Amino acid sequence: MPSLTVAGKTHEVAAGTRLVLAIEEAGVAIGHRCGGHARCTTCRVSFAAGEPTTMTRAEFEKLSERELLGQYRLACQIVCDHDMAIAEVAMTLENQGWSDTGPAPEPLVTPEAVFVPIEELQGAR
Repeated sequence: MPSLTVAGKTHEVAAGTRLVLAIEEAGVAIGHRCGGHARCTTCRVSFAAGEPTTMTRAEFEKLSERELLGQYRLACQIVCDHDMAIAEVAMTLENQGWSDTGPAPEPLVTPEAVFVPIEELQGAR
């Protein structure tokens, strides 16, 4: 089982769990205003360790569009398949003053995920 460190605590996570859901299960009210479809960037996080070397095309396109590529990753587009440590959860219920975090994300990454090495996506720009 991979481990996830977030908000100063380490938790065991079932392999294959979407990172956005694992962060919620760890007690952090992370934003997912688009329901986890890589359309809003409210689930953006930065990594202290274990940042994946692949990303979905949807994540790459949204981060590029918002000029966040290289600074953040979208937790809704990441699957927990190895140990990870989150440095920052940028947008939470508490720091944004929302009444809720957004529609519940599906268990599987949407849109349908094809994970591509980041260098390959950057070369296609």
